[in-house]
Amino acid sequence: MSLLGKPSPEDVNLHPIKYQWAYDLYNQAVRNTWFPHEIALKEDLEDFAKMTEDERHAVEFIMSFFNPAELIVNRTLALGVYPYLKSPEAHLYIAKQMWEEANHCVAFEYVLETFPFDRNKVYNTHLEIPSMKAKEAYIMKYLTRMTEERLDIESLDGKKDFIRNLVAYSIVMEGIWFYSGFMVMLSFRQRNQLRNFGSMINWVLRDESLHLKFGINLIHNILEENAELLTEEFAAEIRNIIIEGVDLETAYNKDLFPNGILGLNADYVNQYVQYVADRRLSELG
Repeated sequence: MSLLGKPSPEDVNLHPIKYQWAYDLYNQAVRNTWFPHEIALKEDLEDFAKMTEDERHAVEFIMSFFNPAELIVNRTLALGVYPYLKSPEAHLYIAKQMWEEANHCVAFEYVLETFPFDRNKVYNTHLEIPSMKAKEAYIMKYLTRMTEERLDIESLDGKKDFIRNLVAYSIVMEGIWFYSGFMVMLSFRQRNQLRNFGSMINWVLRDESLHLKFGINLIHNILEENAELLTEEFAAEIRNIIIEGVDLETAYNKDLFPNGILGLNADYVNQYVQYVADRRLSELG
């Protein structure tokens, strides 16, 4: 059995396990399970009241992106990844990942309901701010290709589209954009602000690090099983997909930090974005 292909009725036996790493990640993910309302946000509300306008803008802006982003990843997994894999152990992990993305969405809803945000504004920001719309359009471009009926996963073009989609959502969105947002949110905790919210972000980050590991393993295994994908041209194209993602994040961070806040500004965060992108590129080989 190979990883890629349309699942068939015969692909439903978990044993013998062929992709042990996927089963191990599933078990690790189950051990990591958490629930948003385990975190009390009362102290964070008091911190929020004392924060500057720019600091509050940063929290609200990131929430505006993360809230729909979790559901975009869920849709990508359900429509653009799960239907093209044959491995039952990979399906197990994706099912848990989808639950985690839903849990993150509910966690951010909990924050939005607790903090004194203008919720309509937060929900509409991703439809109005060009830098945020551009990030969503980037992901949707690859997802749209995966959900078109003419995608043939057995063909070379279909396999390439699958890898492009994996790189866009797993490496760029989850592995670079999310990490950039986590870095900003955890910076508040370093200054003794929003400590409980910071704990929630830590738990989200713990989940996302497994999502990223799954995505990287998936890409490596598919490339090992499909040597025809290993060309200089395709490698260059993948590199460019990641670089485009970095450019989109750089523009977004300028909107996130119009003036900068204590210890953080757009240039500083964008240096981190480039550092993370370099790590992702080396992890992909």
